Amino acid sequence: MDTMSAIRTRRSIRKYTKEPVPAEVVKELLTAAMYAPSAGDAQPWQFVVVNRRDLLDKVETVHPHAAMAREAPLAILVCGDLKLEKYPGNWIADCSAATQNLLLAAHEKGLGTVWCGVYPNADRIPAFRKFLNLPEHVVPLALVVVGHPAEKKPTPVRFKKERVHENTW
Repeated sequence: MDTMSAIRTRRSIRKYTKEPVPAEVVKELLTAAMYAPSAGDAQPWQFVVVNRRDLLDKVETVHPHAAMAREAPLAILVCGDLKLEKYPGNWIADCSAATQNLLLAAHEKGLGTVWCGVYPNADRIPAFRKFLNLPEHVVPLALVVVGHPAEKKPTPVRFKKERVHENTW
């Protein structure tokens, strides 16, 4: 799959088959995430791979919009590590880029994903810290639910010329 096809056809998938995601594929997804650009090449990310059924079944208790994790074999919590930052505050953009890389790599592998936002929700951050035993200097940004898709979504047209401004507004 070429890059533009991956970007255009990746959709948020919320229904999954029971088929597991092999460990070597999970490593490839995490590798793709870690190749994201970051401010000062600080790479201020940490990842929590959640593949225990008991935890996936309870994710909804800490994120009300992540009920689909009950169907999925895997979720990856993308976190910013404040101790690894070179330029404070840039961890958000850095970890967002890592999340997008992860989403696109999963799509290229035939997997479905959905990005469930955690940061800056004031309730979800401490809930995930407690749920997954995160240290205080690690801030959860996004939960990416991953699995083999049990649904297919159409590709919409999203380019809007009226949102493009040349040289000035």
